[in-house]
Amino acid sequence: MFDCMIIGAGVVGCSIARELSRYNLDLCVLDKEEDAACVTSKANSGIVHAGYDAEPGSCKALFNARGQRMFEKLSRELDFPFKRCGSIVLGFKEDDIAVLNSLMERGTKNGLDDLRIIGKEELSLIEPNISENAVAALLAPSGGIVSPYEMTIALAENATQNGVKFFFGAKVQSLEKLSGRSGGEFFRAKTSKGCFESKIVINAAGLFADEINNMLSAIKFKVIPRKGEYCLLDSSEAGLVSHTVFQTPGPMGKGVLATQTADGNILLGPTSKDVLDKEDFSTTSDGLSEVLAKASRSLKKIPTDKIITSFAGLRAHVESDDFIAGESEDVKGLINFIGIESPGLSAAPALGEKAAQIACAILSPPRKHSFNPFRPKTPRFRELSNQERQALIEGDPNYGKIICRCEKVSKAEILAALRSPLKPSSLDAIKRRTRVGMGRCQSGFCMMKLVGIISEELGASPDAVTKFGGASTLLVCRNKSELKEEFE
Repeated sequence: MFDCMIIGAGVVGCSIARELSRYNLDLCVLDKEEDAACVTSKANSGIVHAGYDAEPGSCKALFNARGQRMFEKLSRELDFPFKRCGSIVLGFKEDDIAVLNSLMERGTKNGLDDLRIIGKEELSLIEPNISENAVAALLAPSGGIVSPYEMTIALAENATQNGVKFFFGAKVQSLEKLSGRSGGEFFRAKTSKGCFESKIVINAAGLFADEINNMLSAIKFKVIPRKGEYCLLDSSEAGLVSHTVFQTPGPMGKGVLATQTADGNILLGPTSKDVLDKEDFSTTSDGLSEVLAKASRSLKKIPTDKIITSFAGLRAHVESDDFIAGESEDVKGLINFIGIESPGLSAAPALGEKAAQIACAILSPPRKHSFNPFRPKTPRFRELSNQERQALIEGDPNYGKIICRCEKVSKAEILAALRSPLKPSSLDAIKRRTRVGMGRCQSGFCMMKLVGIISEELGASPDAVTKFGGASTLLVCRNKSELKEEFE
């Protein structure tokens, strides 16, 4: 019996887990995937929105405004990449200037005091590669960029340090509220990894949050998966833009953007298309062509020969077009976070606070004096001077063994990830923690070295190592003769 069961290990679920770990509570997080940040939290723009877009008074506006102000402190405590680079919204015709002024007015109502409209001359000075067709822009200095998966994993690891138990591969198959022998009520979740019981449930299941709610509540919700496709450029093109560059928003969202990532690549996208399948992460020729065509409206040049990969993410859209954040109206102890799409990443720290406030009002736990807000730092070899690198190598020779040449990731960093609190075991899980395989060759040179390190460290056969858990093994047999025998 746990005090609280959190369903979902995305950025919202992990923010909640970390916030609640400040209290003397027995907490668990359930997730159907093999690691934290496996779905929406790994495949998005990584934008920390300033907060001018959401309707004043909405949940999106309130939590975005509070959440984006929390990132500096969080990134210092948890050691994840974050940069306050600023954002601009482009206007291409005179009618767009009225839209920009409307956004500035909305942002002011949401608590922003640093917004301003800039003209063509200043725009070309701060962003030389912006299209000459742009006539004006809204400048928001407080906009930022973050590594969404590193942030999520950092939150999860710190929550684990502070006593939260994570159960991966635990897909919730049924959820019910029962009466105990002493008259109290509790929740029971039947999962693919057994049964879990708790006094309260926090539903942060992202794309599947409607299904979790609908197992218990007579008030039904429907999450509509909204797909966005992206192109990622090599880090050699980092100077293409310095701000996050938006176009005036439309009914399907903020449109196609161009931005630096927190790790120095250039990201273009996303498209915005409602789909039926909550697990459709495919990219399409039409979608990627749309990304490039719309991004070309913002930029003078796009070096398409520098695209190193493309991907798609799904956002959890609901018809109300606002976050559903709070205790269920008809199921006491069920706390819902449904429809957490953009600016959900920016709002996540504030949503964690909100969940803790509601949970603590129900459970009345004392604060934990031993709570440690800091996650141990692992040196990032690629970011160090040669003098700093030499000092590390003298202390641990594994820092001198570069496994990923594109991103300069050392064996020591990979081993540190494998020994971290959440104990990752797949290639993608290590990739999210270290950037191994995220560079120009996209694992072409380092994949088999990484398989060998994982196999050796975990004491597993190389052909048992997976790309992303489950049946996603990379090797089918030991050598060609075995393969021949198998097919004969």
